[in-house]
Amino acid sequence: MSYHFEFGWLLQYYPEIIKGVLITLELIAIGGVLGISLGIFCAWVRALGPVWLKPVVAAYVELIRNTPFLIQLFFIFFGLPSLGLQLSELTAANLAMVVNLGAYSCEIIRAGIQATPKGQFEAGESLAMTRFETFRHVVLVPSLQRIWPALSSQVVIVMLGSAVVSQIAAEDLTFAANFIQSRTFRAFEAYIVSTSIYLALAILLRQVLGLIGWFIFPRRAVR
Repeated sequence: MSYHFEFGWLLQYYPEIIKGVLITLELIAIGGVLGISLGIFCAWVRALGPVWLKPVVAAYVELIRNTPFLIQLFFIFFGLPSLGLQLSELTAANLAMVVNLGAYSCEIIRAGIQATPKGQFEAGESLAMTRFETFRHVVLVPSLQRIWPALSSQVVIVMLGSAVVSQIAAEDLTFAANFIQSRTFRAFEAYIVSTSIYLALAILLRQVLGLIGWFIFPRRAVR
């Protein structure tokens, strides 16, 4: 039994594919910026923040890092409405990605903070800076420079993991591939195209993050 590959018919579904790619890019843009911002805040709390807040952040980080992303997504989309908080598919997907990346990036950034020489903290104290001011002006940038490659890899992993948001009907790239496959029954072609696009997006995202690191940390290119 031979299988005849055909890809030309995919052209009629290019609007769905483009829409899926744009939504996937939106998810990673929002999830990346807000997730890393949340991670920075949580890392500050765990390393230098108020004692009463550390257990709260620690519990959040352990909960997210030790449960599946799909379950987190389902909890936000299907569970929160039971508490009176109804979210759209895209909003729930964005929130899930922010929460997930925030926990993972927290631990990565905290590792960079812990690698900071004590002399830098002492220098901030000698200038009468508060702990937060020392963190912001003295510690944060060198810490991010140390862990930028690992943080970039985590952002790429979260982007690839975003494929599961199609399970709540968020119209990302995987949703588009599922839609095309259900209409044409050409599963191989639909998924090989979506796989190729994800591969291209992952490579592009890694390059973009490398350029961002190069501009943020001009003394040393980050790759």
